[in-house]
Amino acid sequence: MYKQIAENKRNTFFLIFGFVVFIGAIGSLFAYIYGNWSISIYTIAISAIYALIQYFAAGKLAVMTTGAKKIVKKDNPRLYNTVENLAMTAGMPMPEVYIIEDSAPNAFATGRDPEHAMVAATTGLLDIMNDNELKAVMAHELSHIRHYDIRVSMITFGLTCVISFLADIGIRMIYFGGNNRENNGILTLIAVIVVSIVGPLVSSVTRMAVSRQREFLADAGSVELTRYPKGMISALKKLDANAKPMQKQSASTESMYIANPLSKGSIANLFSTHPPIKKRIERLENAF
Repeated sequence: MYKQIAENKRNTFFLIFGFVVFIGAIGSLFAYIYGNWSISIYTIAISAIYALIQYFAAGKLAVMTTGAKKIVKKDNPRLYNTVENLAMTAGMPMPEVYIIEDSAPNAFATGRDPEHAMVAATTGLLDIMNDNELKAVMAHELSHIRHYDIRVSMITFGLTCVISFLADIGIRMIYFGGNNRENNGILTLIAVIVVSIVGPLVSSVTRMAVSRQREFLADAGSVELTRYPKGMISALKKLDANAKPMQKQSASTESMYIANPLSKGSIANLFSTHPPIKKRIERLENAF
């Protein structure tokens, strides 16, 4: 576990550095096209400030985009007590607990570290899971927190938003750039491709690469914490059998969830941040 925590902390640095370099390259391209290198400087500065803000605020922003509502023990004793008992067993701070009004069974964890973490479950998940299965699911989410997966996912979420924002600004600059567009037709075309296609593709591939292996490890972490493999296996089977898109679904928050919150489909699964649930079940059955 300590090796994974150290690896995730290194990944955080490389993710931020890589995204800033990529964003700086986009800014430099537009600076060259328009003959104004201050565009590149402003782009990097704004992106760096935005990344810093995201480090402290992305967790709350991610919760807001899902429509999750914070609860206390009296609001839902079953869920709150489950999380509280698991946190005590793991020797970690109690995270904030949220519920999402959605019939699609799912759950997620987010935040920048164990001291500033949040977990959430949908009403659909609470309806179909028995106590052992709910315990396994929340242990999975607490494993993401313990392993600092949430920090990597949060940084990726925040910087993906930066790229989307810059892509929108860049395309507007191209369309309203006046004579520069005519004088630099090829460069303008390259810029369009970079900001509208390559940028989102890079962020999607990054999210997918970061998330997939983490789900396998969090499944194993759940079993380690609960000492009950059948609970996680049974929960995954129910998630697979009852899978459906969530009402408030977003590609930027997809990697946070225990199961893909977006529409199912064999083609879509190729680019999913989650490995197929059947493969996750198979790994657990073979390991335990």
